[in-house]
Amino acid sequence: MNRTWLNILATLILGVLVMLSLILVVTTVFPKVNVPFLLGVFTIVMIAALVGITVFTTQGAHARPASTFDPEDRETWRMPSLALLTRPVPSRSRLVALYAMRGYLVIAVLLLLVKAVQLGTGSH
Repeated sequence: MNRTWLNILATLILGVLVMLSLILVVTTVFPKVNVPFLLGVFTIVMIAALVGITVFTTQGAHARPASTFDPEDRETWRMPSLALLTRPVPSRSRLVALYAMRGYLVIAVLLLLVKAVQLGTGSH
């Protein structure tokens, strides 16, 4: 398990990257959009989403079990063979996030394809 500060940092970085990607897609498809206003709206939405994610993921959270890993074993530990590993069970929140990202990517690609066709035919 990751440390809490590392999860927070990774979530913030991912949120900023998604926000910048959204701004790029929107300004490509709609070039006359007000970018500072769009940045403000997306920032508010991102903050609300992060608060929602925090509330959702901390409800019913239990203390992490104490680590059974012996610090002396760190020197000799080796990764188990891939054949011995089982596929991790994804959490509900992870599945929602993955499907939301897929949906965003599909919509963004379709919008950019429409824009490319418009630019190619000279009708924008």
